[in-house]
Amino acid sequence: MNSNLRGIRVMLADDHAIVRLGFRLLLEGAGAEVVGEAETGESAIRLYAESTPDLVVMDVSMPGIGGLAALERLLVWAPKARVLMLSAHHDDIVPVRALRLGASGYLCKRAAPEEFLRAVGQVAAGRRYIDPELAQNVALAQLSGSANPVDSLTEKELAVFLKLAEGRSVNDVASDFCLSPSTVGTHLYHIKQKLNLQNAAELTLVAVRNGLIEA
Repeated sequence: MNSNLRGIRVMLADDHAIVRLGFRLLLEGAGAEVVGEAETGESAIRLYAESTPDLVVMDVSMPGIGGLAALERLLVWAPKARVLMLSAHHDDIVPVRALRLGASGYLCKRAAPEEFLRAVGQVAAGRRYIDPELAQNVALAQLSGSANPVDSLTEKELAVFLKLAEGRSVNDVASDFCLSPSTVGTHLYHIKQKLNLQNAAELTLVAVRNGLIEA
């Protein structure tokens, strides 16, 4: 048995039960202990307070406020929290945002199981981790400032953009983020202005083209 993670307490935040099970089996096989599982960003924040894990493995795309907003809120409450963010999408916009918000690491879900365990080990040891396949693009984006217009969005605008691009209504997004529909409407107006978009279909198209959501 690989025991390189022995004694490490991990919390999982992902809305797919079968994905969490896979992570749990990998982690327990490497000697780690899974101390809690959350399905939404909101529940992840609550569960962190209850379980005080050594690190959190959190998916970017979850119901409710989602992973990026949950990361931001969690680090306000617990600045020293170690969070490894995961995404099924292969882009450089979200990793840059996650790292800027304070994530300890970022891994694409397409990575091999050994790479997942390596990432957990790095973050648990207090080191930064970036998916090797994304590292160069992320470094370039951080150095040069991205030419991608999506990168001009604020953190809140990006979070709203991702939800609306997934087909959520303005009222749904307002409820998720505890905002008024008019505030979400203002964010949507700024998003459309910055990205030169006319409607919701174009919003989704831009998100798909940038690898932010699945087609």
